[in-house]
Amino acid sequence: MTPSSSDGWDSDVAVTSSGARAARPDGGRPRAGRLSSVYGLVASVALGSLLLAVVGAVTGPHWDPGPLEDGIEVATTDTAIGGAPEPGTYEVRTVDVSVRLDGTSVGARLSLPVGLAEAGPAVLFVHGAGTGRSTQAFRRQAQALAEAGVVAMVPDKRLDTYSTRHRDYVAMAADYHRSLDVLRDRPEVDPARVVVYAESEGGWIAPVMAADDPGIAGLVLVSSPVVPPRQQAAFAVDAYLRNTGVPHAVFRAIPRAVGMSMPGGGFEYADFDVRPWQQRLTQPVLVVYGTADASMPIVQGALQVRADAAQAGNRDVTVRYYADADHGIRVGGSPTPEFLRDLSGWVLGLPATGDGAPRVAGAEPSQAYVAGPVPQPRWLRDGTALLVLVIGAPALMVLCALAVAATRVVQRTTSARAGGGAVRTPRRFAPGVAVRLAALGGVTVATVGALVWYLLSVARLALDYQRDAWVVQGGWLGVRVLGVGAVLVAVLLARRVHDARQEGVPVAPGVVRRVAAAGVLGGSAVLLVVLAYWGVYQLNI
Repeated sequence: MTPSSSDGWDSDVAVTSSGARAARPDGGRPRAGRLSSVYGLVASVALGSLLLAVVGAVTGPHWDPGPLEDGIEVATTDTAIGGAPEPGTYEVRTVDVSVRLDGTSVGARLSLPVGLAEAGPAVLFVHGAGTGRSTQAFRRQAQALAEAGVVAMVPDKRLDTYSTRHRDYVAMAADYHRSLDVLRDRPEVDPARVVVYAESEGGWIAPVMAADDPGIAGLVLVSSPVVPPRQQAAFAVDAYLRNTGVPHAVFRAIPRAVGMSMPGGGFEYADFDVRPWQQRLTQPVLVVYGTADASMPIVQGALQVRADAAQAGNRDVTVRYYADADHGIRVGGSPTPEFLRDLSGWVLGLPATGDGAPRVAGAEPSQAYVAGPVPQPRWLRDGTALLVLVIGAPALMVLCALAVAATRVVQRTTSARAGGGAVRTPRRFAPGVAVRLAALGGVTVATVGALVWYLLSVARLALDYQRDAWVVQGGWLGVRVLGVGAVLVAVLLARRVHDARQEGVPVAPGVVRRVAAAGVLGGSAVLLVVLAYWGVYQLNI
């Protein structure tokens, strides 16, 4: 009886009718022939990798942001607001209140100057993406304002209609306006002197409020993205990756990840454009950025706010840059004292400080590239389809292996039951085919897994603004080596199939093996295209 395989795939050992092992197909090949075969193998792998590089280049957009040519002139390094009055020195008490919204309510915390002689100015805070609770956000800013004589109100962010997939900035503006109404009704507040302070994501909300309510006395935009969320995300990822030092090929992931639709839908807010509302602003605007904030277009944003406000005839835009301050205008974890001083002075001095000099002051800002439209993927734009391919291809390969294993069990059981006499030899893959099929599926899946690990690791480093050459450079080299290894196995499989056909040996006898082979080849081909799409075979690294 012919020996059988012990695994799910068939054995690759060819056995003669007498039980002797068959000779290797190239066992008698002279040295010159073997060298020629090696050269041919290398050339085939190189050609296959080149073809995949071409596939990757034509299936998706490239990433090449243009340089920012426009600059902004800083008049002085002194950020003090011209014409700002001397701040008060009040004690502060806090009061928690409730704000009724449509269908729910949120809490809010008021910071009140103790002993105000008359109703005075007030500031309503609008959260960014990283904050949401009134007791946890803007504490230093609210305290500084109240000590200076300005009532500060920090409402909770409404979270029942806010998620990663769904955000409606116009509806959020309406919700924050309910808090604005509550603030205006406070006896300590002059309703004509209420300012809206918005940070980060709030920069897409507060202009909607101010455009729809000309009675708002002023607008403070802190670390405002200005451009649509998709553009800001691509800009931030680009900046982080450049700091991390990733190879050029990795930048291909930016438009392909940021530009595609997310699996499961949603994220319609990614293309929200706040400029139509900014072009209706009639109030004085204070624009604030930290020069260490790599996530925001700190020059382009200020220029855009000025240009948009000018559409409404509004020239009262004051811009301040704080040296070494991050996204929250913090240095060492706390808001800079100069920023807190200038914020209080600008609010207390309105409307006179709205057009006070200098218009632009502080540290010299730097922005190398434009935050512009993100190129859209041509082929794999649907994130759901991409996810199905990445998960479905390995699942198909596993099913193919299980089908072959089940067939082998049936064949062996049938042979055992036949007992003595003539026993039909179980059909197998041609020698060398099964192991190469299994290796092809395994290496392609491993390469995809390594790519996912690499992208997540780089994302972590980028968000923490850290460098790690072993991960960034070494990890990418490892992914590419695995990718070339997958091409090598595919070439070896193709050569073995060719030799088997030349020898007249059936490559995959039986319906199950033919279907399984087609499934592994198809799944591997899909994963190789996905790898090419994400730049694994890109030539310029």
